[in-house]
Amino acid sequence: MVAGMWIRSTLAYRSSFALTLVTSFCVTFFDFVVILLMFGQVEGLGGFAFAEVALLYGTAGTAFGIADLTMGSLQRMGRRVRDGSLDTFLMRPAPLLAQVAADKFALRRFGRVLQGLFVLVWALILLDLAWTPLKLVLLPVALVSGAVIFASLMTIGASTLFWMQDAAEVTNAFTYGGNTLLGYPPTIFAQDLVRGVVYVVPLAFVNWLPALYILGRPAPAGVPEWAAFVSPLVAAVCCGVAGLAWRAGVRSYRSTGS
Repeated sequence: MVAGMWIRSTLAYRSSFALTLVTSFCVTFFDFVVILLMFGQVEGLGGFAFAEVALLYGTAGTAFGIADLTMGSLQRMGRRVRDGSLDTFLMRPAPLLAQVAADKFALRRFGRVLQGLFVLVWALILLDLAWTPLKLVLLPVALVSGAVIFASLMTIGASTLFWMQDAAEVTNAFTYGGNTLLGYPPTIFAQDLVRGVVYVVPLAFVNWLPALYILGRPAPAGVPEWAAFVSPLVAAVCCGVAGLAWRAGVRSYRSTGS
């Protein structure tokens, strides 16, 4: 209901919304322009061709865009805890997480989703892939699972703001920073970092592992091939951890007393 109110409010000024949507698309596309400029000087990056890197970028960007569209408002949690405005949501007979995520729902963020999908479709057109039924199913499953993983990380980050109200930029390093990281092939990073995004913060399950299987490339050293198919399970575990973290954060909230 809250999200619908903000959507109706946004669509009441359709020209303004169209302009902000295009602006959002263009601003996020500048990230991909960096890759375009890079491939203007080199033929490959870490052994990956342009279309392969575009596939990595498109899958990560689409998954992150969906998560940012639905859960991006959680970035304001630190300010809400600090000024006590969270009390307003606690008084309403609706789940707190849903209320905070829906408040000031920014439909313009859909531009990021469109930008990711644009690059993804472009990459699929350029690539000459040997499609199988398994790969056809894996791609949309990976996109949905990746969005859930990013949304869970956003929720965990918002939960930490109950204790560290000014730490939003730290939590963004794992979401916005993770999205940037996943736009490049794992072969250009140190193996310790690759292992970290597989076994510690499971960002590799957003797109690296599924995309490598779709491209017919081997998984990073030390990672089994079947790991490409466990993104839904990883997403479910992340949801469980996020739920526990959010519950702990809410229980610790003591308001401002004002």
